[in-house]
Amino acid sequence: MYALYTLLIHAALPAVLARLLWRSRKAPAYRRRWGERFGQVPRRPAPGGVWIHAVSVGEVQAIAPLVRRLQERHPDLAITLTTTTPTGSDQVRRLFGDSVAHSYMPYDLPRFLERFLQAVRPRYFLMVETEVWPNLLRACRAAGVYSLLANGRLSERSLRGYRRLGGFSRRVFAGIDQVAAQTEDDARRFVEAGVPAGRVSVTGSIKFDIDIPASVREQVEVMRRNWGGRPVWIAASTHEGEDEVVLVAHSRLLRVMPDALLILVPRHPERFGRVALQAVRLGFPVIRRSDGSLPGPEHSVYLGDTMGELPVLLGASDAAFMGGSLSRIGGHNMLEAAAQGVPVCFGPHVFNFALIARMLIECGAALEVGDAEELAGVMSHWLSDASLRASAGEAGRHMVAQNRGALDRLYGLLESRLGAGSPVQGFDGSAGGAGSAGVPPAS
Repeated sequence: MYALYTLLIHAALPAVLARLLWRSRKAPAYRRRWGERFGQVPRRPAPGGVWIHAVSVGEVQAIAPLVRRLQERHPDLAITLTTTTPTGSDQVRRLFGDSVAHSYMPYDLPRFLERFLQAVRPRYFLMVETEVWPNLLRACRAAGVYSLLANGRLSERSLRGYRRLGGFSRRVFAGIDQVAAQTEDDARRFVEAGVPAGRVSVTGSIKFDIDIPASVREQVEVMRRNWGGRPVWIAASTHEGEDEVVLVAHSRLLRVMPDALLILVPRHPERFGRVALQAVRLGFPVIRRSDGSLPGPEHSVYLGDTMGELPVLLGASDAAFMGGSLSRIGGHNMLEAAAQGVPVCFGPHVFNFALIARMLIECGAALEVGDAEELAGVMSHWLSDASLRASAGEAGRHMVAQNRGALDRLYGLLESRLGAGSPVQGFDGSAGGAGSAGVPPAS
């Protein structure tokens, strides 16, 4: 089965590269640094370190506190971060600069993975959330690299899909040395998928361990003072098809709150210009964050077209809508708003954050909306009632605080391995395999 899987990945590679070229029409970064996707490494770290794979911006943001803790407590430990998307790459550079090695994740083909592993020579590999790749896990085991799936989640739908692959899927999951699952249900599903029960721990979601730096809080206070008391709401991380819904909702809100300000933040930079033009065509006076000026009373839409400022824009808003949820994307991290005491609403498609969404709704910190009319109604409700808004925001802040601790538990799992200090195997001709796991490499 591994041979067939590898053959299929080889066959799909031309289509994958064509998709990169297609995406590069709007985001030129997709046509750059292709060598890294074939296993080339622009900067070779010291051997024996930690390799962390975080797909894009959300995963990088979630794992950032763990990276900082590793840097503080193990300053000599080499850390390599890989991402899949250019926006994820930009986020790594923004958060860590040159303090970590960074490249794109190589495609899941043996020769690319071997090239990458020979260059990086990690001792430990952390996958964030759902990144399970058969050849990658197999290559790690052959090289003696200990694999840990951090913040692991596995839906019933995904589990059904893996089950259709039969024994091959179970061998792949059996190749994971440790799973730090978000919930008991996730843990159960990982065991059913093939991970031995003794290797699965429930650590909670590290997304609750949001760190709001003092610098962000200071910027929030400055920005809030500049609003001059006008009602402000934000539509964060919107996708294609959602911006129009948001703008229609804002037009309805303006009928009852003529001074309301919408901060509109598209998820992907390549859409900034199109969304700005869309708002202008619909008759909204627009000012862009990248212009360097704050909106005046004459502006009703403030386009958040800069990178890395979403936490500030969220904290400076009175209420939030989180995108990727009216379209079938699966939602984005609504805890970024809740942690700052901002009530949040979202559409029905939040399967990436199903538990978090339910917890926020149950504690009174969030609401679900289905269309522009409902979105306008929720925002009007919150923006017109400061007491209600404060109550919902505080409920969210409290819920986040009550569920912190996953980062400590995840770090404890990793620290127990770092403390063992086992040498890197497999790269110098010695036997590979993560010996402590007690499972032979899958065949």
